Amino acid sequence: MQAKTAAVRDVVSAEEWQARVDLAAAYRLAALYEWDDLIFTHISARVPGPEHHFLINPYGLMFDEITASSLVKVGLDGNKVMDSSYDINPAGFTIHSAIHAAREDAMCVMHLHTRHGVAISAKKHGLLPISQQSLFALASIAYHNYEGLALNDAEKPRLVSDLGDKNNLILRNHGLLTIGANAAEAFLAMYNLERSCEIQLVAEAGGAELVSIAKPILDGITAQVDVVTKGLGGNIVWPALLRKLDKIDSSYRD
Repeated sequence: MQAKTAAVRDVVSAEEWQARVDLAAAYRLAALYEWDDLIFTHISARVPGPEHHFLINPYGLMFDEITASSLVKVGLDGNKVMDSSYDINPAGFTIHSAIHAAREDAMCVMHLHTRHGVAISAKKHGLLPISQQSLFALASIAYHNYEGLALNDAEKPRLVSDLGDKNNLILRNHGLLTIGANAAEAFLAMYNLERSCEIQLVAEAGGAELVSIAKPILDGITAQVDVVTKGLGGNIVWPALLRKLDKIDSSYRD
């Protein structure tokens, strides 16, 4: 039987509980914006502290069912470090553990199979600088070639190498991935990346020649990546998103 909210909250730190609430909110928001792919994608958050434990979705729950207390806490070896009746998706563990291990700043990793994101990932030219939204994504973007289902540990170093120090990753023929210092940053980076993909597909569908943003403008944004992409206004937008969720269903906090 799943532990009650009070039981989980009583045995974790206040910092971990906050990370759990924010991560559960990110799952609910992904479902709200129709970014989920049944139970098959993942958002993870590192638990504050030196242990390199992280939280990930219980395999089998839909995103709109996930709560703070139902999240599974695992170590980098994939073993649960806190009792849970749920297992985790091994493919999710491969991708997320690789990035959490390699990037100290990757406190939250969001990986999705959105329709627009997968479509752009299949285009040879990838994401184009044709919208203001795309500039922020392109300021810190990388690509990783498809190697099949993410079950092979041998893929980890290539994934980490391709990501480098970037915060947005397009997984070819697969989907999108963003990282952040917290769930708010990772979610808002994904919102911007996904919206950039959607805008591009709509623009390309019209058939007319597209106008790209001038390279000096793109270079200027890239040169200021630490400034223009930091948080994407997370301190302002995230509380508003939580209020939106609370009006609909506040059970993610359980």
